[in-house]
Amino acid sequence: MRRRLPAVALVLGTVLALLAAAPALAAGYRYWSFWDGAAGGQWSYATQGPSLARPADGSVQGFRFAVSKDAAAEAAKPRAAADFEAVCGATAAAEGRKRVALVIDFGVQADAPSGEVVPQEAPRTACAQVAPEATTAEALAAVAKPLRYNSAALLCAIAGFPQHGCGEQIADSGAAEASASPSGSAPGGGGGGPSAGLLAGIALVAVLAAAGVWQSRRRGR
Repeated sequence: MRRRLPAVALVLGTVLALLAAAPALAAGYRYWSFWDGAAGGQWSYATQGPSLARPADGSVQGFRFAVSKDAAAEAAKPRAAADFEAVCGATAAAEGRKRVALVIDFGVQADAPSGEVVPQEAPRTACAQVAPEATTAEALAAVAKPLRYNSAALLCAIAGFPQHGCGEQIADSGAAEASASPSGSAPGGGGGGPSAGLLAGIALVAVLAAAGVWQSRRRGR
């Protein structure tokens, strides 16, 4: 029985070595996230991209540039309240037009691409008066040009910031990786290697398999 234990230890050691050699998991993406204003001045992660969303008159739409996860619970929100009156209260309603309050948060300098400077530290607000059928992207273009998109229609820059890059993956070390988001207002969760959960599962299966072999041989004696 004791002679079987080194085999189990060998299998476990091999799997743990593979786990240690796996690529570092991405900490997040550097991108513009898109938000819908919610009750009480709160923000709700948008379920449509700005080129598809058609906000109603009196809506609040927010954008935040940051290095953060592509998940509603973890993405960085705009740092100003979703308050329509505070943004559009001084803009009179016009017939045949709708008012959309926009909050544009350029984020913090630590999240800016190398060599670029955040245009302003405090979030920028603007009241866009646009046609009733206008999308959020059209409302944004009315007050914060130039906008930049990539070939997958991902919003890359607002008011010219940033000048380079678009949804790049940021590794734990802080270096930007080549993989970019597939589509939408926020990046997808693609990675360059197996996840830690997958490797941990492999380790567990290997250990259980080795233990099963040892147990069956023990019973056969």
